[in-house]
Amino acid sequence: MRSTRRGALTPLALTVLRLLTQGGPMHPYEMHQRIREQHTDHVIKLRAGSLYHTVERLHRADLVEPVETGREGRRPERTVYAITEAGAEEFSAGLHDLLRAPRDEYPVFAAAVEMLHALPPADAARLLGERLIALEGHLARVERIRVGLLRDRDLDRVLLVELEYKEAMCRAEVAWVRGLLDEIASGRLSWPAPEENR
Repeated sequence: MRSTRRGALTPLALTVLRLLTQGGPMHPYEMHQRIREQHTDHVIKLRAGSLYHTVERLHRADLVEPVETGREGRRPERTVYAITEAGAEEFSAGLHDLLRAPRDEYPVFAAAVEMLHALPPADAARLLGERLIALEGHLARVERIRVGLLRDRDLDRVLLVELEYKEAMCRAEVAWVRGLLDEIASGRLSWPAPEENR
C-alpha cells in the first residue's frame, strides 16, 4: 500500500479527508460546494483545478478510493470518492501534527516587509496605508460572516474557530501596520540612505 509521508498533506488535502470522514462519500464538486458553504475557503486556498488534482493525488496514495461513477444527462462522468482506512489514519496523524507543533510559514507580506527599506519612506507609508484600509475591510467581512453564522445558523462555536483565528491574526496585523505607519510618520523608524541598503 502506497501512502504519503506523514505531515506531507496540504491543508486542502486534509480538508478533503475531513469532508469524507464527516460527510461520507462525495464527488469533488460537492466537496468544493461544502468548502464554500462552511467558509473553509477563508483559511485554505481553494481552486477547482487544485481540488481535483488533490483528490487525484490522494487516490494515487490510496488515501481515498472511487466508490461510484455516474453520469447525469449530458454532464461529464462524475466519480464519488470515499476515504480509505489509510486515509483516515493519515488525516488523524496530519491533523495531530499541525495542531501540536508550530511550523515556519513564509507569508508573502513578511517577504515584502523585509524589503521595505528598498522604497522611499513616503512610498512605503502610502502602500502600507492602502494595505491598512484593505485589512480593515477584510476584517469587517470576516467578522460579519462569523457573527452571521453564529446568529443565523446557530452553529456551535467550535465550528467557527478558524474564522476567529483569522480575525485575531487580521487584528494583530492591523495593529502592527498602524504602529509601523506611526513610526514612519514620526521619523522614529530610521531609513538608511540608498547606498546603505543591504
